[in-house]
Amino acid sequence: FNAIEKKIYEGVILDITVLNIDYIAQKQVKDLQEFLVLINRVFQVVGGSNETMGSALQIPNNDLEDNLQYICAQKFKCDMIITNDKDFYSDSMMLMSSLDFIDKYLS
Repeated sequence: FNAIEKKIYEGVILDITVLNIDYIAQKQVKDLQEFLVLINRVFQVVGGSNETMGSALQIPNNDLEDNLQYICAQKFKCDMIITNDKDFYSDSMMLMSSLDFIDKYLS
């Protein structure tokens, strides 16, 4: 967040990811609204369309959410996807865990 907020990197996040954060964190965090406002301010929030959904549905992988994130990352010309999902689909984009990203770029 700090590196994105300081404009060292540009952060792009899928709208459904923000919704997932809200859904999951509501059960664990009391004042979630402030965090969601921060995400909205710092990241470029992008969404799917019929075209991106159609492309995501063509990927030979059963995780539609990951596929949609992958297609949107390609569409917005992202350099990499930071994910801790070891099964995240990628045929041409660099994947990096959050810890590896911190070690390589922010240490």
